Amino acid sequence: MSEGEYSYLLAGEPIAIAYSGFREGQHPDRGDGAVNPSRAEILEDLQILVAHDLRLIRLYDTGENARVTLELIREHELPIKVLQGIWLSAEISNHEGCPWLDEPIPDEELAANVLVNQDEILRGIDLAREFADIVVSVNVGNEALVSWNDHMVPVERVIAYVRQVKAAIEQPVTVADNYEWWAEDGAALAAEVDYLGVHTYPVWENKPIEEGLSYTIENIERVRKALPGHPIAILEAGWATVGEEFPEQASIANQVRYLRELTEWARAVQMTVFIFEAFDEPWKGDPNRPLGAEKHWGMFYVDRTPKYPIDQALAPVKN
Repeated sequence: MSEGEYSYLLAGEPIAIAYSGFREGQHPDRGDGAVNPSRAEILEDLQILVAHDLRLIRLYDTGENARVTLELIREHELPIKVLQGIWLSAEISNHEGCPWLDEPIPDEELAANVLVNQDEILRGIDLAREFADIVVSVNVGNEALVSWNDHMVPVERVIAYVRQVKAAIEQPVTVADNYEWWAEDGAALAAEVDYLGVHTYPVWENKPIEEGLSYTIENIERVRKALPGHPIAILEAGWATVGEEFPEQASIANQVRYLRELTEWARAVQMTVFIFEAFDEPWKGDPNRPLGAEKHWGMFYVDRTPKYPIDQALAPVKN
């Protein structure tokens, strides 16, 4: 199989973007309720993305923000298509594998999450049907399988969820997980999905910027060789602009370089690549570590100002 043959192009867009609308002081429900962005704020975000020719976005769950986003795209006739996410909560306590999960998740919480996940599946199906003109694909679960996650779901359960979604909608269905999991453990799931949704983060593996693109390609090649015949899209790839975990590599200049090289390659092989991410998310990670990388992957600051002229990173290279 040649390089182009294993590339999956979603909605005809090689360059796409992961989108979360939470601004300063906003956050999803972490136990005491969510503080969500307003309709006006989400519309502003979508207009910013359209202005930079970002016309394919990834949403991560089926909550209020997702519905509002889809409604606004339709209401304002915005030229945006959506990879709709379905978030899966933990059905296994991975406290022995996850570095930040200090205690076992109680059995009653895990049992409740099975019901939560079923509701999430049904909402995802409903959104895909109701907004079939906008939702071009559905993603079931985000990093719920890789060994270090805090919301692990057994692969056989993920397969059952994928089958349930595929039976109910017309759009292609995928699962998003780390390249290493796909390469080592993904065969059974690969047989169920329409394409493989792969995450790759060279900087998290302490690769210098000079090896950013080559290591990304190496990751994709590893999945391709392990699972030949299955088309692949990159559902997350990015470079943090601040990160105390890898301070020498986290910078605006390195993000620009990585995204420029990544998007040039994506266009060349005609593979959809979702850049992680549009806007910084200060709610993520440890609130006592403002320089933690989780908060600083955006091409835009949380106040929606660009970190650099976006065309530096996204414009096609002119020969």
